[in-house]
Amino acid sequence: MSRAAVPGLPSRHPIGGQLPALYAEDDFAQRFTAGLDTVLAPVFSTLDNLPSYFDPRLAPADFLPWLASWVGGIDDAGWPTELRREAVARAVELHRWRGTRRGLTEALRLVLGVSAEVSGDGGAAWSRTAGAELPAAPAGEVLIRVWPYRGAAVDADRVRALVRTLCPVHTVCRIEVLSGPPAGEGK
Repeated sequence: MSRAAVPGLPSRHPIGGQLPALYAEDDFAQRFTAGLDTVLAPVFSTLDNLPSYFDPRLAPADFLPWLASWVGGIDDAGWPTELRREAVARAVELHRWRGTRRGLTEALRLVLGVSAEVSGDGGAAWSRTAGAELPAAPAGEVLIRVWPYRGAAVDADRVRALVRTLCPVHTVCRIEVLSGPPAGEGK
């Protein structure tokens, strides 16, 4: 829906009623200002409701892509509107956890509706002692096991694409798609 022209939307501040008495009975002046009211009514409506436009849970659906761009969120017009709203609302939180196990599992759950288990350290090693021997080389591989969360089938290609965008570039990630939670998991 476009807020540029909303048929039948009344103006809360009709211009014709604010004209001097000389123009109150002038048919041309009233029709002219009524046309301006039609153009300005959506502007006034938007300004009156402006705080709602900045809340992804209340904003109009066609405003979500722009709002997502403000916070670096993911927005896909093919997703259900409620999922799009949640993705925008949680974008800042997900950025805070980006590159971590928690961030990856939360993003996979939110965006693709899959549960995930992440194991491996991604190859980070360090020493707190200056001049000490270098730590042993880490395995360097991260294993990501995914399975359905919301009952839908797992799209392995979409999982790989999302993991590529969320994992650090130096990290080797291996993905396993499971039919259900791993043994011993109650998820």
